[in-house]
Amino acid sequence: MDCLKAIEPTLPPHVTVHGFTAPQPAPTAIESQTDAVLSTAECIRAIKPIAMNYDAFLVACFRDHPLIRVLKEEFPQPVLGIMEAAMYAARMLGDKMGIVCTSDRSMMAHSSTVSTYGFSNYFSGCESAKLGVLELDSKPKNEVHANIAQKVRRLVEDKGADCVLLGCAGMAEMRTVCENAVEGTGVRVLDGVTIGVQFLVGLVTENLMTAKSGVYRDSGADRLKRNQEWL
Repeated sequence: MDCLKAIEPTLPPHVTVHGFTAPQPAPTAIESQTDAVLSTAECIRAIKPIAMNYDAFLVACFRDHPLIRVLKEEFPQPVLGIMEAAMYAARMLGDKMGIVCTSDRSMMAHSSTVSTYGFSNYFSGCESAKLGVLELDSKPKNEVHANIAQKVRRLVEDKGADCVLLGCAGMAEMRTVCENAVEGTGVRVLDGVTIGVQFLVGLVTENLMTAKSGVYRDSGADRLKRNQEWL
């Protein structure tokens, strides 16, 4: 997978990342809330038997994906989505974040999610490449790269972004293309996949797990019932 290739050079020697793709009949791409909900249902069924083999979970979908909260409810390991990882990093590094995304629909969803996470004051806006998620791979590379680079420059030159977030896991391998597009400006291009892995490595190193005293608290009776239903 492109995501795994993109993060390989940045991984600490003691860290191994395993790729996981939602099994069928989950949607092949997440382009709506319906897609996200359907993929969550298939993912949690598949992850349940193997969850304790892993130290942390990165949900590699650039949205407020319901799987993030479901994993936090079900398991103690830290969980992070790539959108929230990129936003946290942008807030640390700059003052105005912009998002280059695939479609107009995702552009509207991202704008809402930025507000949900409390980053509206630091948001300069989105630019849509007007592509479907799968078109990032199916269309000619040079065409896709030129399109994305143009949107990145627009975020910087027209909207004042000093940090640009790659708004799709499928853009992970385009980070260099985007950095070249704004070379010499001091702008930072952030890929939530690589950043998310590093954040999770830090949490695991510090032995910080999901808080289980609040909304993600364990409910023994409910958990037993769900386990029986899944089995």
